Amino acid sequence: MPSSQEQNGSASRSLVLIKGGRVVNDDCITEADVLIEDGLIVEVQSNIEIRGGENIEIVDASGKLVIPGGIDPHVHFQLPFMGTHSVDDFYTGTKAALAGGTTTIIDFAIPKKGHSHLGAYEQWRKWADEKVCCDYGLHVAVTWWSDQVKADMETLVKEKGINSFKMFMAYKDVMQVSDSEMINIMSTCKDIGALAQVHAENGDVIAENTRRLLQAGVNGPEGHAQSRPEEVEHEATVRAIMLANQTNCPLYVVHVMSKTSARAIADARREGRIVFGEPIAAGLASDGHHYYHQCWRHAAAHVLSPPLRCEADTASFLMDLLANGDLQTTGTDHCTFTSEQKAMGKGDFSKIPNGINGVEERMSIVWHKGVTSGKMDACNFVAVTSTNSAKIFNLYPRKGRIQVGSDGDVVVWDPTATKTISVATQQSVSDFNIFDGMKVSGVPVCVIANGRVVVRDGKVDAVKGSGRFLPTLPYSAAVYSRVSTRDQVRAWKKVERSVA
Repeated sequence: MPSSQEQNGSASRSLVLIKGGRVVNDDCITEADVLIEDGLIVEVQSNIEIRGGENIEIVDASGKLVIPGGIDPHVHFQLPFMGTHSVDDFYTGTKAALAGGTTTIIDFAIPKKGHSHLGAYEQWRKWADEKVCCDYGLHVAVTWWSDQVKADMETLVKEKGINSFKMFMAYKDVMQVSDSEMINIMSTCKDIGALAQVHAENGDVIAENTRRLLQAGVNGPEGHAQSRPEEVEHEATVRAIMLANQTNCPLYVVHVMSKTSARAIADARREGRIVFGEPIAAGLASDGHHYYHQCWRHAAAHVLSPPLRCEADTASFLMDLLANGDLQTTGTDHCTFTSEQKAMGKGDFSKIPNGINGVEERMSIVWHKGVTSGKMDACNFVAVTSTNSAKIFNLYPRKGRIQVGSDGDVVVWDPTATKTISVATQQSVSDFNIFDGMKVSGVPVCVIANGRVVVRDGKVDAVKGSGRFLPTLPYSAAVYSRVSTRDQVRAWKKVERSVA
């Protein structure tokens, strides 16, 4: 006996037809309609006809761009950190992501030193699975080293769908790992086909600077920036690139915040190193003068690590390198805390919870600062906000592309519409927005996640728990295609000599 769904035929199917837009992928722009059926793209061609008798939701994209849903490879939702938790959980965080045109996020499972990495993975899955409104993946941070950690990394890759591991070179005595630990972690990543990631700051120098600043009476948010000067980020970036090169392990540098660090990544890539760089929305649209604001609440709201830089041209420089391919992706490091939580650091800047917003604003900021300024075109925009992350983390072409067979994560983008960012209208539950009052051009007018319209004309209709966990497989072609050959070319050589 056929089921009621089988008897109803097309009535059981979910159909969304996007008509009249220009489809933009990272390598081409075409005039085409897009048909999504049961969560997958099934047609991309001109003038797709509406089938008689079928219940199809029509999205008019006339005069608009049709782009792959954004991928934010760097967020921290409901993160336990510095004695509190980031205020956006996996529901409000992914809801904010969808509002801004991002349909996939990748968070970080971060165990405490000495705690199980497998246990951290299971905890983050438990937190996320019941709340996410969009698809998500996970990185895992390696915060200490032992033979058991190595075994856990192998299990995470082979059985749990993890293909990237993050190391902190900062946060001394909390998450910081030593150079020798980094060598072991990178060597293991290389052996199992995973991507090594680093938070690049010299934690020992920061700890000493912090001690001296507090001793000198510099205890406000300005002390945070002064304790972590650009040189501290640059040194760690160069050191991480060297260690990765010595182990022949591909490297991904998260939240690149300074000109010198970005330049180091660009130079290393030109020298043939396998390294990727990720600026974030905050670094592309703000600067460090906020740390010297007379209002403590305002200054503290901008505290993140590495900090925003005071040089006025840093944001433009980072966008230039992003536009020409020297940097590859854009994240946000979205990790929000309320003003009350930030106030835990009044009188001691080292106790201000580190984190800012960005997951909802990222795509409009990159369009406004990148495309509207003439630095990049629409294809570049798609690459740095979606496709490159999909390729690096082995989600492509399921994510990051509009083609038959890809997931129905699609955004109708209005390149000329403008929006003024406001804490009053944001989806985040944080009480501060570092971009508040900024007018941006380029906004999503319709967002489709897994074949369902979740945002239309600013109205968000997100369903808690509707997102899926995305297992990420090892040996991404975008990351590992050169590694085995490099092993052969760079093999150590022994000279056989006769005994005199």
